[in-house]
Amino acid sequence: MRYRGLVGPLAAMIIPYLLFMYVKSSPNLDVLLNVPTGHFYVVSSVAILAAVIAVAVGIAGTRLRNIKVLFLSLSFLSLASAFAVHGLSTPNFLLHATHLPGVTAPLSVILATFWLGLSSLPTDHPAVAAISKYEKLLLPVWAGLALVLGTTAMFYPGLVSFVALSSRQLSLVVCAAVTLVNVFVIFRYYRSYLYSRFPLQLSIVYSAGWLIVSQWIMTLGEMWRISWWMYHFLLLASVIGMLVGLIRQYAESASLVGAVRALYTTDPVERITSCLSPSIKALMVATEKKDLYTAGHNFRVTLYALQLAEELRLGPDQLRAVAQGTIIHDVGKINIPDDILNKPGRLTPEERTVIEQHPVKGYEMARSLGFMKEELGIIRWHHERWDGGGYPDRLRGAQIPLMARIVAVADVYDALTSNRSYRRAMTHAEAIAFLIDNKGSHFDPVVVEAWVQLCGRNPSLYPYPSHLTSEQTTQFVLAPVAKAGG
Repeated sequence: MRYRGLVGPLAAMIIPYLLFMYVKSSPNLDVLLNVPTGHFYVVSSVAILAAVIAVAVGIAGTRLRNIKVLFLSLSFLSLASAFAVHGLSTPNFLLHATHLPGVTAPLSVILATFWLGLSSLPTDHPAVAAISKYEKLLLPVWAGLALVLGTTAMFYPGLVSFVALSSRQLSLVVCAAVTLVNVFVIFRYYRSYLYSRFPLQLSIVYSAGWLIVSQWIMTLGEMWRISWWMYHFLLLASVIGMLVGLIRQYAESASLVGAVRALYTTDPVERITSCLSPSIKALMVATEKKDLYTAGHNFRVTLYALQLAEELRLGPDQLRAVAQGTIIHDVGKINIPDDILNKPGRLTPEERTVIEQHPVKGYEMARSLGFMKEELGIIRWHHERWDGGGYPDRLRGAQIPLMARIVAVADVYDALTSNRSYRRAMTHAEAIAFLIDNKGSHFDPVVVEAWVQLCGRNPSLYPYPSHLTSEQTTQFVLAPVAKAGG
């Protein structure tokens, strides 16, 4: 069964909840444990760990160009900030008894759930696309807002007295909403985990489950009872689980400084490998297992596309997008039957139709993993033609994103100059002549002219992929990643 792996996450939810109900129904066990100091330290541990996760994930999300990762950062930043206020407002610790702890505890789960829910949506979902426009402002603005509101609440706790989260009816509505959203999160992330086996995705499945149970315990439990204390430790487990997943996912990633420096190195292979996220490396491994030619081809096309993008004066962030999108531009071929993908000779019209679905299949795969719109555009539209005769969406001219137009030239150039079982490779001169003959029909004339000028100015450019890459290149570069990705 595809979903038998959910037994573990479901058990991790059901067992704590059953334990809570058992203790709550046993007066001899569910005694009062009024320990404000202990409450402060437990809650502070959750808040500090969540803050560490938020910062680490936020930096990773910015570097890896992955909006889902940034949403995870905001989720745990929300949990950290609201739960920190919950701990600091512990009755008779720093403040007298106020309405603040009863508001901030459920608020921490609500806000964390909101951002988790967004992180589980496809990258091209309208809500995600709208928020993504402010990608670089999200983390600092949300952190500043949390700091201001948290500080204000501590100095003026009476301001939240109007919030009726202690109302039984409203609490149950909140519980239902938190449950529904987190069930959706669990389903989406587990389905992605079945394909990619990324540790962070499985950690999110467990964490979302513990958020559900925590919300129900804080609603049904009685303050200071043993059963009520359980939700604090579940939130702590949720945060620790996410931290473990984060470490396992990104422990072998290059540093942010190294990734930026790699954009300007003179070593062509380092320029690519230092920019790649773990998810992209895992997709490269999967592609290589399917078709060794495709793996080597993708690497060579990326080398060409980066040079072209620099020639057209794209910025550092755009260069990173070119590297990440181009290296997996043919990832949709994973879902193409082997007998069609590796067929020697001409394809039938029916087989050609199947092959032409690979940009859409790759796009669907990448959007579920959180790739940004620039990378998605490369994957979906690198086979569009300037005259509108390409596939899959018949875009024409400037409707085709510039990065996809760049990759189209690099892709065809490498295909023409590579040996295949059914034809010999063209010479550089023959391939250039083909590109020139087809500019304005197949290719963007500006991109073709840029490639011609680039090769004319630097004759060492076009031979080097044949010396530096082969069908075995990614096996060497990505050997540690295959193990780390599970």
